[in-house]
Amino acid sequence: MGWMTGKNVLVTGLANERSLAFAIAQQLAAEGATLALTYQGEALRDRVGKLAETLDTRLVLPCDVSQDEDVDQLFTTLRREWGGLDGLVHAIAFAEKTDLEGPYYNVSRRGFLLAMEIGAYSFTALARGAAPLMEGRGGSMLTLTYFGAEKVIPHYNIMGVTKAALEASVRYLANDFGGAGIRVNAISAGPIKTLSARGVRDFNEMLSHVAEKAPLRRNITAEDVGHTGLFLLSDRSAGITGEILHVDCGYNVMGM
Repeated sequence: MGWMTGKNVLVTGLANERSLAFAIAQQLAAEGATLALTYQGEALRDRVGKLAETLDTRLVLPCDVSQDEDVDQLFTTLRREWGGLDGLVHAIAFAEKTDLEGPYYNVSRRGFLLAMEIGAYSFTALARGAAPLMEGRGGSMLTLTYFGAEKVIPHYNIMGVTKAALEASVRYLANDFGGAGIRVNAISAGPIKTLSARGVRDFNEMLSHVAEKAPLRRNITAEDVGHTGLFLLSDRSAGITGEILHVDCGYNVMGM
């Protein structure tokens, strides 16, 4: 019996085999979870489908989180297929590359609203849809954030502001759903080479800096995040909610 045997988990934002969502999904599958994956647009359908095969997952569902009808249909399908839901992984964010360059104050109104809608509001929308399926099951919701929500990180700009809104959402959602026994947490992962990280200028310099200054003197691995995600989605973290758990080799504790 694995940690997640008999549990149904929805994983969103899985883009490729190097994504943190995939690392979490691998750990969940290894511990017996039944998974459903989402994709946005036909261009990603085959890619996510191939990843689903490696996870022995048959449910690969479309969902554009900017469309309420897509979100509603996603949970209608999950209710029909599973009846209930035990876990939600939210790993979705987007910002225009131009809004990650130069000073933050140059962000456009459109760019600000787009980043907030996709990177922050989408978690609330998914949580609202997932909660009714989790009632009575002790469900767990998990999202991914970054230290740029707490401190200024060069070239992170609107994503830092978006992640700050996401982290506040974690706390408010934890309070909203706590009475139903549903937990809501976030992993604040250190820098790691993923598809989304390519949009941050001087990213390799960031990696070198963290490896030099972090107490563990290294960068994180995808497995580090996968193991922590498994813990937060499992019953072994039953007393933890509303937390932003740093998985960054201790970098966040350093002052210089």
